[in-house]
Amino acid sequence: MNIKFEKVETNTVKLEVTVEAEKFNEALKKAYEKNKSKYNIPGFRKGKAPMSLITKMYGEGVFYEDAINICIEDTYPKALDEHDIHPVDYPEIDIVEVGPGKDLVYTAKVVVLPEVELGQYKGLEVKKVEYPVTEEDVMAQLKSIQEKNARVETKTEGTVENGDIAVIDFKGYIDGVAFEGGEGKDFPLEIGSKSFIDNFEEQLIGAAVGEKREVKVTFPEQYGRDELNGKEAVFEVTVNEIKVKELPELDDELAKDVSEFDTLEELKNDIKTKMEKANEEKARREFEEQVIFAACDNAKIDIPEVMIEKEIDGMIKDMEIRLKYQGLDLATYYEYTGSNETKMREFMRENAIKKIKSDLVLAEIAKVENIEVTEEELKTKAEELAKQYGQQDIEKAVDFLLKAQSQYLKIDVTNEKVIKLLVDNCKTVA
Repeated sequence: MNIKFEKVETNTVKLEVTVEAEKFNEALKKAYEKNKSKYNIPGFRKGKAPMSLITKMYGEGVFYEDAINICIEDTYPKALDEHDIHPVDYPEIDIVEVGPGKDLVYTAKVVVLPEVELGQYKGLEVKKVEYPVTEEDVMAQLKSIQEKNARVETKTEGTVENGDIAVIDFKGYIDGVAFEGGEGKDFPLEIGSKSFIDNFEEQLIGAAVGEKREVKVTFPEQYGRDELNGKEAVFEVTVNEIKVKELPELDDELAKDVSEFDTLEELKNDIKTKMEKANEEKARREFEEQVIFAACDNAKIDIPEVMIEKEIDGMIKDMEIRLKYQGLDLATYYEYTGSNETKMREFMRENAIKKIKSDLVLAEIAKVENIEVTEEELKTKAEELAKQYGQQDIEKAVDFLLKAQSQYLKIDVTNEKVIKLLVDNCKTVA
């Protein structure tokens, strides 16, 4: 096999591969064995006709397509390895020469991973990220606990007040025409929760059970559905029932009911400790992201369009899986939000580019810094993931991950080590 390498344009190379005639003849024989049962030749049982007779009757090139594919499958990966080429798409194959007794010559034009020109990645100045836990944060958590443990009772007298739950029927109209998704029956709406658009909820204050009201609102300009964005709407609303929430007292008894603690003070301290831990983790992640983005901003990369499109494909697929768990599909989501695949792909494009660039920059830094991953580090990472996903048989899960996902584990561990290097060598600014 002979290989000629040519860089035809940015991020695109062309290989010219010559497969010796002897090798091509071997591939022809394999193609014949694969396909001989397809041909009916008078005087021979099906699949028993010699290769020479089949080619005489059907033409010299009858087995060329399969033979060419056999040769390409064998030689193309070797050609990539020989020139250390990392393709990001399928190759564009052209046959230059083929024939009886001749070498097979083909070209493979393919888009490859872009070159990364690193800029400064050590000594980066990055703003410190902090999320202190305030007394108000803790009280908000306690209020949430109150809400979850509230008793809801029917209000037998009076009208709708702020904080009440109005159980309503409603139907919305735009220019006198009912619109899709604008109708509900026995819907429990907490007044003051801002669950509905504009001042919808405020317009129900003072209504009595059985009363019908006309509520006028304006949809936000960026509501998310083209047919509703910025439109004025009228809702016919009937109040079927009014409910009130009775919140439990914030005291030791509530703490005993909702936790393992005996006093409210102990519960508050536990809430604060957990919030501080969560905030520290959030701050750490965001700080690391800033460091990565700073390194990326200093790097120069010409990302091939095919890489961006493939990344977006993956993001759409992930979104589809998440929606499926919620009992939805993409078509329903697009209909509900007034979006479509074209708009969604455009919306995802910036994040896709960021993801690709950060992956390439981290990989290049790892290469420059000679960062390696040991087998013990891979095993530790596998154990961490197995515990994270709640696997019962940790040892079995680790064995599976090391065999089936070792490449991805290695990338994860390598990135973690690169990020640590960046963070350890950056300058924190207020």
